[in-house]
Amino acid sequence: MPDTPTESVPVLRGDEPGSFPHSVLAERHPAVIRQVREAFPHGPERRRALDALLRSCADGVVEPLPADADARDRDRWADWGMDEYAGRSWYDVPWLWAESHFYRRLLDAVGYFGPGPWQGVDPFRPAKLAELDAPETDEELAALDGLDGLDALPADERTRSLLHGALWGNRADLGFRLSEGGGDAGGEVAALVADDSDALWSLLPPAGPGTPGPATLCLVADNAGRELVPDLLLVSHLLGEGRIDRAVLHVKPYPYYVSDATPTDVLDALRRLVAAGGAAAAYGDRLWAALTDGRVTVRAHPFSCAPLPYSDMPADLRAEFAAATVTVLKGDLNYRRLVGDRRWPPTTPFADVTAYFPGPVAALRTLKSDVITGLTAETERALEGSGERRWRTSGTHALIQVRT
Repeated sequence: MPDTPTESVPVLRGDEPGSFPHSVLAERHPAVIRQVREAFPHGPERRRALDALLRSCADGVVEPLPADADARDRDRWADWGMDEYAGRSWYDVPWLWAESHFYRRLLDAVGYFGPGPWQGVDPFRPAKLAELDAPETDEELAALDGLDGLDALPADERTRSLLHGALWGNRADLGFRLSEGGGDAGGEVAALVADDSDALWSLLPPAGPGTPGPATLCLVADNAGRELVPDLLLVSHLLGEGRIDRAVLHVKPYPYYVSDATPTDVLDALRRLVAAGGAAAAYGDRLWAALTDGRVTVRAHPFSCAPLPYSDMPADLRAEFAAATVTVLKGDLNYRRLVGDRRWPPTTPFADVTAYFPGPVAALRTLKSDVITGLTAETERALEGSGERRWRTSGTHALIQVRT
C-alpha cells in the first residue's frame, strides 16, 4: 500500500483506559448482557451463564467455544484466531476480534445454538421489534406520501434522498444507543465529511439508451429495524428506476452486535413496509415480487460474523463481490472490516486501503468508532479544530466513499 504499509499501522485494541474501544468492552458489553437478562425469563442455568459472562467482561479472559459447539463453528473459529487469543485478556486482543467473540459467547450463554427451548431465539428481538413498531417508523414511512412526500420529488432528488435515508438510518443502531445515546448532526463542520455519491451513481445510472448491461448490487446490510427499512426502500427504488437488475442483500446468519440484521429481520422489515399502506406498501410490494422471482436474494454467509477484515474473505465471497457491479457496505462495523480496524491517519486514501477488494466498492457509514480514512487534509483540520471532541464516535458525522 503506497506510503502506509498496513503492518505499520497499529490494530485497535481495548487496552487503553478512556479510549473508545475500552469503553465498549468495559461498559457497552455489560449493558448488553443486562439488557438480554431483563428481556427474557431465562431459567437458572441461562442466568448463571449470563452472570459468568458478565464477570468475564470485567476481569476475565477469552475462553474457547464450549465442547458441545458445532464442529464446523469450532473449526471456523480456530481458523479465525481462537488458538492465538484464548487465555488472553479481552483488552489485549484486537478490538474487532474481542467484540465479535463476545457476541458469539453471548449466544452460547442464552442457549441460541441449543439444543433446548431457547435454540434459535434471537436475544435482541424484543428491542428490534420495538424499534420497528415505534411511532418514529410510522412517521418516516408516512413521509413517502402526499404532495410534499418523497414520491413527489423529481427522480434524481428522490434517489439522493433515499441514499441519504439509508446513510443516516445507521443512527438507529441499538447497540450504539445503549451507551452513547446518539446525537444530532451539526457543529462547525458539514455533517457529511466525504461524499462520493456521484461516483456511486456513475456505476448505477438510470435505465436508458446507452446504459451498460445488467447491473447487480450487493448490499451488505448492518442494522435491523429502522435502519433496514430505508435500505429496503433504496433497493426497491433502484429496481424501479432500472438502475439495477438484481440485488443481493447480505445479512448475518445469526444475531450479532445487538441489532445486526438477519434473514428474519429482513422479513419483519418487509412486512412492515407492505402493511404500512400508501407509497411504503408500493415499495414493499415491488421488493416482495423481486424476492419471489429471484431478482433479489438474501445471503447469510458465515464470514459475515467473522472477527476479521474483508481482506481475509474466503474465495466464494470474493467471487460474488467480484461479479457485482458495485458492493455497498453499510454501517460502522462493516467499514472497520472493509478498511481494517487500525489507527489509520485520517487522510489515508480510501482507494488504497480498499485496493484488495475484488470489485467496485462503496461505504455508507455514520462515524461511531475511531477508524477513518479518505478525508482531505482540510476536512481533518476542520474536524480537529471544531471543538467536537468525539467527532469520530458520536454518530453526528457520516461519509459516502466509493472506489470504482
